[in-house]
Amino acid sequence: MAGETTALTEHATEAADAAHAAEGAGMPQLDFSTFPNQIFWLIVAIIAIYYILSRVALPRIETVLAERNGTITNDVAAAEELKLRAVQAEKAYQKALAEARAQAQKIAAETRDAIREDLDAATDKADAEIAARTSESTARIAEIRDSALSHVETVAKDTAIEIVRALGRPADADAVAYEVNQQLKGGA
Repeated sequence: MAGETTALTEHATEAADAAHAAEGAGMPQLDFSTFPNQIFWLIVAIIAIYYILSRVALPRIETVLAERNGTITNDVAAAEELKLRAVQAEKAYQKALAEARAQAQKIAAETRDAIREDLDAATDKADAEIAARTSESTARIAEIRDSALSHVETVAKDTAIEIVRALGRPADADAVAYEVNQQLKGGA
């Protein structure tokens, strides 16, 4: 046990000496005696990082970038195709709209013509009815006038006889008829 204690004491002494030496030297990175060792490990670390980046990380990054470029290219191509379809759809819409307007104008013109024909037919029918009624009325007026003229002579004779009687004189029907006929013929 005494040997063990001696070994522990020696070991503690060595650790204390190393700690004391480290305190006196300052930061180990700035100790010029360790620069060649630090430069070696720096070069090894840079080569390891370069190897990892060039063999593992950069190919993965290139793959991701290539996929993104491919996706962007495909999306741009799809957008161009959709734009062309939209332009074609707009042209088709404009064409259909123009055809619909032309069809509507044609239907409106046909409807106007049909209405005009119906109106002309109705006007002709009304004119024919008016002409027929006018000729009927003219004929009836002529009948009434002829009838009135034939009755005027009788009415005039009767009226003259009544006037002569009203004046208190005797009326001779033949004399009154002669005078009325003379007046109607424009005589006397």
